[in-house]
Amino acid sequence: MIRKTLTLATMTAITAVFAGQAFAAEWNVSLWGKKRAFTEHVEKLAELVSEKTNGEFTLNLSYGGLSKNRENLDGISIGAFEMAQFCAGYHADKNPSITVLELPFLGVDSLEKEIAVSMAIYQHPATKGDLARWNATLLMPSPLPQYNIAGVGEPPKTLKDFEGLTVRATGGIGKAMASVGAVPTSMSASEVRQALDSGVVKAVAFAPHAHMSFGTVETANWWTTNLNPGTVNCPVVVNTDALEALSEEHREALLGSVDEALKHYVDNYNGKTMDAWGPVLSEKGIESVTYDQSELDAFRDAVAGPAAQAWIEDNAKRGLPAQELYDLTVKTISEN
Repeated sequence: MIRKTLTLATMTAITAVFAGQAFAAEWNVSLWGKKRAFTEHVEKLAELVSEKTNGEFTLNLSYGGLSKNRENLDGISIGAFEMAQFCAGYHADKNPSITVLELPFLGVDSLEKEIAVSMAIYQHPATKGDLARWNATLLMPSPLPQYNIAGVGEPPKTLKDFEGLTVRATGGIGKAMASVGAVPTSMSASEVRQALDSGVVKAVAFAPHAHMSFGTVETANWWTTNLNPGTVNCPVVVNTDALEALSEEHREALLGSVDEALKHYVDNYNGKTMDAWGPVLSEKGIESVTYDQSELDAFRDAVAGPAAQAWIEDNAKRGLPAQELYDLTVKTISEN
């Protein structure tokens, strides 16, 4: 009887100890490439979560060790890891709702505006349902500035000069380039340098950080300063089951750190990354190609409307409220 009483007392004491605190949690996060401006918010998130939970909740960031970047959403769906980053244009059929954010010439002119419109779409019930098919919950965007193109060979001085040019360009940017006669090719960022060096593509559409991180500036001899056809949308998602299994304390530490992580990302990109971009171009002797506003206006007018209409029609057939998502996108951009 005494032994039983002691056992019960011990169990009661243990229960009391753990009642007020969360058990340790460890999440694996699938990224790719290397630590760079594109992953600064995830790096900051890991730091903040650990700080807020006194190390009880940790995010282990893996750069390519867990999955290929085009398979990150699949990995999330089966619980192979708890968090991942991916780009919508890698597999538009798997996440059609967020591809509205990759339409060309939407008029997003700042990282802050990109965050606002992304979060508006992420929070729409149709988008949540779309990603729920993969057991995924959208956590935050990876806001990127407008893409421009760096390439080799004779620089395209006019938009007509893009005819026949092979360009690594995904999503809406690829459609925009096709409209001026270029030949868009989709490939992951980590494959781009080899493709450019070997002649598989002659040009690459990237944001500035990626041109530096993935080495296109080592090969390119020209880049476009003001083409600005659009950008890509690359969210960070979490496995929904893993999110729901977190203690209230750990879940609050994660979700409550998103805004600060995004602020750090924007400050870093607008400062450190863009401060480095100009000097890199000068150092490498890369020629700047700037287009007349009349050409750009004609480019936008020819591409933006038809691309948006095609997106709406295609995704309405999928059962998405496509017009509503597009209208929300336009409205949010105009208000921010």
